[in-house]
Amino acid sequence: MDLQSRKIAFIQEFLKLKNEEAVSRLEKLLKKEKKTSIGEDFKPMTKEELNQRINQSESDFKNNRFKRTSELLSKYE
Repeated sequence: MDLQSRKIAFIQEFLKLKNEEAVSRLEKLLKKEKKTSIGEDFKPMTKEELNQRINQSESDFKNNRFKRTSELLSKYE
């Protein structure tokens, strides 16, 4: 059985559940799995990449290419 078929079968069985505690446990398991899978995709920057970002940020600041906090906050008010 391929992954897509297994997912559909799992969802069908999940929808049949009547026990709220079982649903809660599966929700917790899914949240935990999502957190760990995000960590697997994380790739730290190299020192060179970090230094390039720092240099770019300093250049942007010197050349007035930035937004003040008040500008950003006003956008979301």
